[in-house]
Amino acid sequence: MRKSIFLIILVFTGVQSLCAQMSRTVQNRPYTDLRPFHFGLFIGTHLQDLELQNVGPQVIQNEDGSETTRMISGDQDRWDNGFMVGVLGELRLNRHFQFRVAPAMYFGVRHVSFYDFTMPKSANPVADDEEAPTGVLLNERVQNIKTAYITCAFDMIFGSERNGNVRPYLVAGLNPVINLSGSESDILKLKRSDLYFEIGAGCDFYMPFFKLRPELKFMFGLTDCLDHKHPANLRDANLRAYANSVSKATSKMIALTFYFE
Repeated sequence: MRKSIFLIILVFTGVQSLCAQMSRTVQNRPYTDLRPFHFGLFIGTHLQDLELQNVGPQVIQNEDGSETTRMISGDQDRWDNGFMVGVLGELRLNRHFQFRVAPAMYFGVRHVSFYDFTMPKSANPVADDEEAPTGVLLNERVQNIKTAYITCAFDMIFGSERNGNVRPYLVAGLNPVINLSGSESDILKLKRSDLYFEIGAGCDFYMPFFKLRPELKFMFGLTDCLDHKHPANLRDANLRAYANSVSKATSKMIALTFYFE
């Protein structure tokens, strides 16, 4: 997180220095920032990651009463992309500060892999055929967790002085989300709600008819978003060892957004 904050400050400083070196031009929409309140819309893309905390070795009770020790590890082994769309309302507080409310919909998918280090490869249920699916090991089980979030970000914006038709800014805030996805047949299931802390930087570009605002934002989940009651509800008993192999899950996102105001 410290590296992300340092990167944001560095980008903000570089953009501000570049603006200072630009020659003065005729200002487009010179009074647009004086409005006490205005609306807009935005679209964008994001990368999402899920940090999983594994329990390590676990004792499994077999149907015949015997016990087996299993070592299963779960991991989202890549950043998966998605997209979002939403609207915004922004309140002008003073010359440099604005408060923004931005409800949105986020769509994406998370690719989670489970590795069983104790089960013989030939006995793994992921491959009942003679060969495993392309790109999947015989002791690997894969789940794609679809995500559909309703979010509403509450952000504080600090903007620098406008230079010509450019104005860089910093943004930070909280973003509560409601998860609309998830199935009882999934290995892992996420909770219906989560809360993100977000911090980022952007730049206002004043066009003749509207203001374009590209923004890069880092989002960090503040809660454990794993549904711990889900493993007991799984109908397939063979999946419970995989579901119980994870004790905690926290989410992260990197979002690139384009606002039109």
